[in-house]
Amino acid sequence: MRTARLVEGLREQTGGFIRAVAGKPQDTRVPTCPEWPLRTLVGHVGQEHRWAAELVRKGEQLPVPDPWDADPGAPEDWARWLREGADDVIHAIEEVGADTEVPTFLGPRPAVSWLRRMLSDTCVHHYDAAHATDTAFQVADDLAADVISEHLELLAAQGWETLRPAAAELRGHGERIGFRLPSGSGWVATRTPEGVRWEHGPVHADAVVTGPAPDLLLVAYRRVPPEADGLTVTGTRPLLDHWLAHAAL
Repeated sequence: MRTARLVEGLREQTGGFIRAVAGKPQDTRVPTCPEWPLRTLVGHVGQEHRWAAELVRKGEQLPVPDPWDADPGAPEDWARWLREGADDVIHAIEEVGADTEVPTFLGPRPAVSWLRRMLSDTCVHHYDAAHATDTAFQVADDLAADVISEHLELLAAQGWETLRPAAAELRGHGERIGFRLPSGSGWVATRTPEGVRWEHGPVHADAVVTGPAPDLLLVAYRRVPPEADGLTVTGTRPLLDHWLAHAAL
């Protein structure tokens, strides 16, 4: 996906997040982040944008901040604070160059990889906020598709099992899990003895979830069950359940 579209996407999802939290009580519980009140979720989103921006500018690893330490300010200032955080990471990547290698959890990668990571996380947390506040959640199909692709890229990346030991449970002997769009194309993840491999194209797999890209995104991130409205499941359900239980980022 073009960098310009990723920039648009981060701003779109940050805007959606802002609308979801606007005027809502700070102590609203977030069911999909069960230990967090809404204020902590707001703080986390703005905090991680600023943290990623600093990492990109400095070109060195930084300690991952504690969401409970974030201070988003008064609720009436949340919108400005969140927009400034998104702009900060966007500007940092523009300053160093999207293709310039910077540190990531998985070694040096182009700076634009942090834009994708922030887009993915902001999108998922937009849903968390919308679900908590009974607000509509929307994400464009192309952005949802890229979030799914980025999710699978991380699961298949060398070194991911070191970061997330549970991911070692995703190794297998050729079992395939599919995320299929109504068109028939989508994503297929294959469990191999060496780890996860994935590809985009026609979906033929042992366990398949079919639905629109935004809904498949929410299944992949375990925000909604595979049998939620608008989705269908075919094939070996225990295989799919095992995948989802161990594929968390």
